[in-house]
Amino acid sequence: MLDTKNKLSEARRMKKRNRLLARRTFLQRVMTITSWAAVGLLLKSCESATTVQPATGGSLSPEGQNDAPGASKPASASPTPVVDPAWAKVLKEAEDHRKAPFRGITEAGKVEEDLYSIRSTGVSTKPVQLATQRFLDSLDAGQKKLTQFDIQSVRWRQWSNTHRYPRVGVSFGQLSDRQRKLAFGVLKASLSVGGLKQSETIIKLNGHLGELTGKPEEFSSGLYWLSIFSDPSSTQPWGWQLDGHHLNINYFVLREQVVITPLFMGSEPVNARYGPLKGIKLFEKEENLAYELISLLSPEQKKQAILADEIPSNVFTAGFRDNYELRYEGIPYSQMTSRQQEKLLELVGTYTGRQRKGHAELWLNEVKRHKERLFFVWMGGTGSNDVFYYRIHSPVILIEFDHQAGLFLDKGKIGRDHIHSVVRTPNGNDYGKDLLRQHYLEHGHGDGKPHSH
Repeated sequence: MLDTKNKLSEARRMKKRNRLLARRTFLQRVMTITSWAAVGLLLKSCESATTVQPATGGSLSPEGQNDAPGASKPASASPTPVVDPAWAKVLKEAEDHRKAPFRGITEAGKVEEDLYSIRSTGVSTKPVQLATQRFLDSLDAGQKKLTQFDIQSVRWRQWSNTHRYPRVGVSFGQLSDRQRKLAFGVLKASLSVGGLKQSETIIKLNGHLGELTGKPEEFSSGLYWLSIFSDPSSTQPWGWQLDGHHLNINYFVLREQVVITPLFMGSEPVNARYGPLKGIKLFEKEENLAYELISLLSPEQKKQAILADEIPSNVFTAGFRDNYELRYEGIPYSQMTSRQQEKLLELVGTYTGRQRKGHAELWLNEVKRHKERLFFVWMGGTGSNDVFYYRIHSPVILIEFDHQAGLFLDKGKIGRDHIHSVVRTPNGNDYGKDLLRQHYLEHGHGDGKPHSH
């Protein structure tokens, strides 16, 4: 009899534990609705809405099914999520962007051709391929269905820095410890030591933000989603994407070539207030080298480089800006002294150096080949404690850096504790799109697109 009571007691404890785990999973995934039909429902519900009211029963997969492993299906009486008008605007922008054909970042809407080519680089991508395959092999059938997509999928372009944005893939919080380790193995094989450390710190600081705000359901190191596009291959195009708050990496692979843009990195805060991360500060090199460069410019050069005393509210080419038009502005490389030129290329190398060794050097050399058309732009103050924005722009690279107003800490105050940065490959090669087009042409697809079989 006592044994039966113990079993019943244990069963009740397990049931309670499972309810708590299910609730936690739901809270972490509440805004990860990847069904665009569901987004349509969100948009319709926004006209008179003022608060977010998540539906119960879990988040939705692209097929409308509950995508939390082992979770139950949503109850039919679950309310529709309600979104405020400002958030509806973000979703509408995302939907419009999804429907627009990809063109890429351009100067005036026209893609400059013959900038990129398929070639042998002598730098193997085998470590990335093997690490990604190990991660895929660790997933069960349901997880893999939510993680792997076609190389042509529009899901490449459905990333956003916004923490509440609907995500695709399987979140780190849904993975087992072993699977999460393998997921980070993909990053380790793809990025430099510095790039990996920066990515890991951004993820950890997002969890720290959850502690500081008391909102771990919105800000967590588990709220990052890894998606794989096509099968890892040494001959065919494929890639991966990591998507979450302040960290968005798009990694395209074609044989020995890699494109790692759009690449968005940011953080709020940029250093931890307490705990094991205290003392680590993000974006110091990106900040300090830029300040050193603007300080090297003469008064006349500064007149050319500085476009405004005020900084913009955000970088111009974040999520949903794949087709943004941006003029070449500021001071060109050709009008800098040799010392200034070295400092500019050192700053560029801070961003290209986020890639793994070998491919990082190839990327920087690509920028150097077009250095006579490399421009540097500055907005904001030039004092040692001032906030600022800068942009580095050429036909083959676009880098933006911006100090942001606080959103969750020091709300509304513009300072150096909230930073956004983004790197793009202009003229149609973000996501490796131009290399992919050439690959299809190379294999007899006259229109540069895959043929259905």
